[in-house]
Amino acid sequence: MKRVFWIVADSLGVGALPDAADFGDAGANTFASLRKSPKLSIPCLTRLGLSRIADGTGIYTAVCGKAAEASRGKDTVTGHWEMCGIVSARPFPVYPHGFPPAVLEPFSRATGRGVLCNLPYSGTEVIRDYGAEHLRTGDLIVYTSADSVFQIAAHTDIVPEQTLYTYCKAARAILQGEHAVGRVIARPFCGEWPYTRTSGRHDFPLPPPEETVLDRISASGQDVLAVGKIGDIFSMRGVTAHYPTKNNDDGMQTVQRLFAEDFRGLCFVNLVDFDMLYGHRRDTDGYAAALSALDAFLAELLPRFGADDALLLTGDHGCDPGFAGTDHTREYVPVLLWSPSLSPREIGVRGTFADMGASVAALLGVPWDGAGISFTE
Repeated sequence: MKRVFWIVADSLGVGALPDAADFGDAGANTFASLRKSPKLSIPCLTRLGLSRIADGTGIYTAVCGKAAEASRGKDTVTGHWEMCGIVSARPFPVYPHGFPPAVLEPFSRATGRGVLCNLPYSGTEVIRDYGAEHLRTGDLIVYTSADSVFQIAAHTDIVPEQTLYTYCKAARAILQGEHAVGRVIARPFCGEWPYTRTSGRHDFPLPPPEETVLDRISASGQDVLAVGKIGDIFSMRGVTAHYPTKNNDDGMQTVQRLFAEDFRGLCFVNLVDFDMLYGHRRDTDGYAAALSALDAFLAELLPRFGADDALLLTGDHGCDPGFAGTDHTREYVPVLLWSPSLSPREIGVRGTFADMGASVAALLGVPWDGAGISFTE
C-alpha cells in the first residue's frame, strides 16, 4: 500500500468486554444504543461490515472483526497507544475524590491562582456550577472524570487561551511519578451564561514511554499525518505533519484535502465529537446523526480509493449514550479494513488493539517487532 487512512471514531464501542464489570460497565454497548435511534442511517458502514461485527449477521465487504483492549484502561491515550504498540500493564492514576494537596499546592504556586471544584465532573456542568465564582475570583476550575485527566476550565476574559495552555504545561510538569495522569486538558469557555466552550481545547498527554508504530513509519521516510488530537496524544512523536481540527466536520474536510495530496504513508485521524459532544452527554440521537454523517462522508470518499489506498476504521474505547453515568465504557472496538485490492474476510476477535498498528505497518512495508500481530497476511 502507498497510503493508509486510519480513522478513529472516538468512543465507538461494540459491546462490553469480559472484564467490563470491573470497571462498572457490565452490559454497555455503544453501537447497540445507536441502533435504537431513528437518526442512524449507515448504509456504507453496514456494507463494510459494522453490523456483521456487532451481531454476526449481515454482509461485509471489508476485512472485519473486533478488538479487545489488553491494557487496563478505557481512556483515549491508553487506547491509542495500544493501537500503536504500547500495551499498558498499569492503568494511569484516577482521582474519584479529587487531587491531593501534593498536586494542587504546587499548581497554585505555579499559576498564582486558587482552585475551584476539584472533583469528577461533567465538562458542561462544571462551568455551569462554578463559572460565576471563577469570573468573580479568577480561581481556576480544576476537575477530573473517571478517566486519568486533570482538566482546567477558564473563561477567556479571565484567562486567555495561550495563558491557559501555559497553566496546563505547569500542571503537566507537576503531574509526574505517582501522579502521572494520562492527560492534562485545557477547557476554555467564553460568553455569558449559558457559557460556550470554545474550540481551543488542547491536550497535554504524557509522551509515549517507548517506540510506537508511528516512529517506525516516519523513520522509514514515509509520512505520518496526524489529524485532530492524534498529534497531542503522541506528543508529536513519530508525527511528520499535524492538522488540528475544530470538530468532526473539520476533520473530515481535512481528510478530503489530504486525500488529494500525493503523500506516502499514514493519515491518522481522530474524530472526537462522538465522544466529547454526544457520548459523555448521553445524547444518543446526536451520536447517531454524527455516525450517519461519517457514513455519508465515507460513501463519497471510498469510490475514489486506488488500489494502493486503504481505510482502517475503529474506535478507542466505548462511551455508551444509553448507559448510566457520563463516563467512558469498557468495550470491544470495531475493526474494518477496506481497500479495492483487499479481499473481504472475517478476522474474529483480536486480543489487543495493537494488531491494528502491526497491520498498518505491514501494509506500508515497515518492519514491526513490537506488540500486535498483523491480520493482513
